[in-house]
Amino acid sequence: MTKVTRMGADESIDLSGAWNDTDSQLVAREMITDALSRPWLTNFSAHRSKTPAVIVGSVRNLSHEHINVRTFVAELERELVNSGRVEFVASRNDRNEIRDERKDQDLHASEDTRNAAGQERGADFMLQGQINTIIDVNDNKQVRYYQVDLTLVSMADNRKVWLGQKKIKKLVENSKFRY
Repeated sequence: MTKVTRMGADESIDLSGAWNDTDSQLVAREMITDALSRPWLTNFSAHRSKTPAVIVGSVRNLSHEHINVRTFVAELERELVNSGRVEFVASRNDRNEIRDERKDQDLHASEDTRNAAGQERGADFMLQGQINTIIDVNDNKQVRYYQVDLTLVSMADNRKVWLGQKKIKKLVENSKFRY
């Protein structure tokens, strides 16, 4: 018999010790809060007299387990957009879909409602990173160590303007472990 219990999406439940939604949300929130509190943001705004535009590039899963990087990237994007401190540029895939819509508008929309090509906002910075793990097992105990490294790079000159790192360590006790 299957039993289902509804719970709040913000409730933290850790069944296996593996990377989960809580880890994804907490890491994204903490890292973006840190990134937006650093000097690169005020320096850029002071020198350029505008709000910087950020795009999220690749975040690679180099861990021992399956981690849905897309949900983590979505958390990063949400934190950036909702901060109100930066403008956010759509990803390459999103831009291609929007460009297709603009082409369709060129053919089918009235001139006063059509959006012209060539008006896109370019990104000033790209956020890239990776997720790594170290697993240590002995008998029925396991330590899972996650390290997320993110780098914010200036698109103008490839300078690294922020380096962020978040570490999570979990002790998991279980009679049977899967790798």
